[in-house]
This record gives sequence, C-alpha cells and structure tokens, in this order.
Amino acid sequence: MDYETVKADDFGRSLSGMGLNLLVRDVPAQCALLEAVFDMRSHQVSPDFAIVTYGAQVFQLHADGTYHANPLLGLLPETPPRGAGLEIRLYDSDPDVAAARAEAAGATILQPPTDKPHGLREAYILCANGYAWVPSRPLTQGDAP
Repeated sequence: MDYETVKADDFGRSLSGMGLNLLVRDVPAQCALLEAVFDMRSHQVSPDFAIVTYGAQVFQLHADGTYHANPLLGLLPETPPRGAGLEIRLYDSDPDVAAARAEAAGATILQPPTDKPHGLREAYILCANGYAWVPSRPLTQGDAP
C-alpha cells in the first residue's frame, strides 16, 4: 500500500488486527521526533493526521481537534503527561542510539539505557505528549557482567 497516496476510506478498510492511534497536540512535531529518534517514517503529515510506519508496523497520529465528537477527548488531561501507563515498546530500536538522539531532539529520558533481568536492554523516553517510548534490544552473552 502506498501510504503517501492512499485515501482515508481505503486506508481505514485496510486496517486489521490490533491498531494504535495516538492523540497528540502537534502532529508534525510528533512525526519529527519519531523520525529523528527511531527512524520511523511519516506519511500524509498534516496538522490533523499522519500515518506512521515502524518497520512493517503501521499506526496513526491524530490531532486533538479531530476528536471533537469523540468521547475520548473529554478524558484527556489539560496538561501533560497524557500517556501515563502506556509503554510503546520498540523492539527493533537500539536504546543507546535512541536515547542519544532523544536528548538531542529535546525528549525526556525517564530511564537511560539499562540491562534488565528479563533479557532486554531498554530505555524509557517521554515525548512532549507524555507517551513513554521504550526502545529495546535483546541482551547478548557479551552484555553479561
């Protein structure tokens, strides 16, 4: 599917399985952060909407104003963070690289890259919209202390 030219109704009908849609205050700014930190690709970026790809995964960003008739909008806090409790895990992103890029992009490092007992090295990066992005990679034998 060509995400740059697909029409909204065709895109909507193509979705299956589990989807992710994030409400954000500034769609282009969120796209810029995701591209700079995680090498994601953004498609059809507008002030209201974007399709974002991460490898073979696809998700959507919508500006708050597009949800004017949606019951979810009334639950959003006026001030950040709005994504409390949500971890967006990115298993194909190196946490050390992502954390360095995130600092340069102005994101908040909640936890620097850390080796975890569940076999992953991961970092916690908070974007301006309050979502926790967790780049992770498997630990290798060479990582063991």
